[in-house]
Amino acid sequence: MKIATVREFRDKATGFLRSSDPVLITRRGRLAGIFFPQPESSLPIEMKREIFPILSAEIARQVRTVGLAEDEVLADFREWRKRKREARRRR
Repeated sequence: MKIATVREFRDKATGFLRSSDPVLITRRGRLAGIFFPQPESSLPIEMKREIFPILSAEIARQVRTVGLAEDEVLADFREWRKRKREARRRR
């Protein structure tokens, strides 16, 4: 896994997009995101086990910060899926 700042990721995006390595993106030393290139196969289970709790905790923190309820998040997700399905049917 590579580590890059937001600025470095932006400036070298083409190279990162061509790479097969995941990139941990930081902003001011804190996690800003993780980029996973389209893998030929699934991510190794060890990596999934390492990343899942970090991402889950960050998502939970952001949901608490915004003050969303779980029902609101689920309703928003259902609406997004509905719009996505409708857009596919229009093609």
